[in-house]
Amino acid sequence: MIVTSKAILETSLQAYKQGKPFAIGAYNVNNMEQMQGIMMAAQESKSPVIVQVSRGALKYAQDLYLVNIIKAGAELNPEVPLAIHLDHGNSFETVKRAISLGFTSVMIDGSLMEDAKTPSTFEYNVKVTSEVVKYAHDLGVSVEGELGTLGGIEDGVGSGQTHLTDPDQAVEFVERTGVDALAISIGTSHGAYKFKGEPKLAFDIIERIRKYLPNTYLVSHGSSSVPQELLAIVNKYGGDMPDAKGVPIEALQKAIACGINKINVDTDIRLAATGAIRKFFVENPRAFDPREYNKVAREAIAAEVKKRMEAFGTAGHSAEVPNWGLEEMKKQYKA
Repeated sequence: MIVTSKAILETSLQAYKQGKPFAIGAYNVNNMEQMQGIMMAAQESKSPVIVQVSRGALKYAQDLYLVNIIKAGAELNPEVPLAIHLDHGNSFETVKRAISLGFTSVMIDGSLMEDAKTPSTFEYNVKVTSEVVKYAHDLGVSVEGELGTLGGIEDGVGSGQTHLTDPDQAVEFVERTGVDALAISIGTSHGAYKFKGEPKLAFDIIERIRKYLPNTYLVSHGSSSVPQELLAIVNKYGGDMPDAKGVPIEALQKAIACGINKINVDTDIRLAATGAIRKFFVENPRAFDPREYNKVAREAIAAEVKKRMEAFGTAGHSAEVPNWGLEEMKKQYKA
């Protein structure tokens, strides 16, 4: 069933308050095989899921194709609570387009200017985020904002600079904008090459923000783990990614224990598919049917996403998600 991200994230927040924390994975989709793999994993593990789409993905796949693939995934898997989320919306117009397509959740990234590269001011961020919240909530759509900036650049998004989120400023931001979820900068980074040395996350920032904002959903962007076993496959079969490094699963699990509710994963899905396809072509040099190599990519994606669902503790929580679609959320926001 298609619900808002608020419905899904509320289950995570309530579990945290009960001392049984788990997080929801938000997985990026660009094509049919990625969507199928994600839904296979969610179905097998009985996990709710947030499927998110970047502006780059919407452009690549032509937005109507991609949105209808996602809606087909929901129709074919009615037991899986699914939110359709815009990742890193850069403007009010981008958000409006996503909502018109049927997205139930949007992110407006006011931490950057509309070029998605230049760091903005706090007041600019508050202004654009507030505008989106008012528009989206009137239509029942959940909203995620961002405060602070991450290192790395992916899909054309990012300043390449890291500015950790100030917990006191986070309180003011949420009070002035009314966002449902807040993406915070804690030392993670976009892309496959996240760290030169050992990754260090600012768990103290998560703990302070969670204490100050007990009812706001907290989000960790740039959180792919870049598993070494996937890199080994890519590199063994012709790839050249010797220095890629991500966020260890153990660090993400600690972040969940500190109060993170949503964890964004993109690079790991790409690596799983790329490794599977490279291996397939080396072992089957006469192959040319896209159905053959896309099938192994889909299976690899499903296996990797299922690992994340189990590691984040999402598995087994589908039945707990309330049926808060857009009409129900219109009533809640109005009240």
